[in-house]
Amino acid sequence: MTTRQVQKFGQERRKKSREQDTYYQVVVTLNSLAWLSLVICLILFHFARPEMVSGVQQFWGIEGRTSWAPQYIDALIMLLQGCLVTSLLTMFLRSRRNRRKTDRYGVNLFILAGISSLSLVTLNAAALS
Repeated sequence: MTTRQVQKFGQERRKKSREQDTYYQVVVTLNSLAWLSLVICLILFHFARPEMVSGVQQFWGIEGRTSWAPQYIDALIMLLQGCLVTSLLTMFLRSRRNRRKTDRYGVNLFILAGISSLSLVTLNAAALS
């Protein structure tokens, strides 16, 4: 194809900025969704964990929940699995597109995948004991 033909059908992909590239926008959206799901997991963790029973509660006979809430734990595990899959998918998509030396690989995705997998291992270990 000549330069005229490429310009006739639109801008050449290599000269298009990353922000205008649909593939790049999909990758950024998936990355944002993965981090948002991790934030939601942190909120679910707060509600799922056992409550700390203070001395005042013991004195007045107010009972607190001393075990993990199973309905929140199930949702937490599902969200963490979704977060891990989304981060791995985003890493794969980025690896298929990054070809220049100046392209960054996305260290934040490795951190997100590590946090998600470590959290899943910890929750499964806690559930078995």
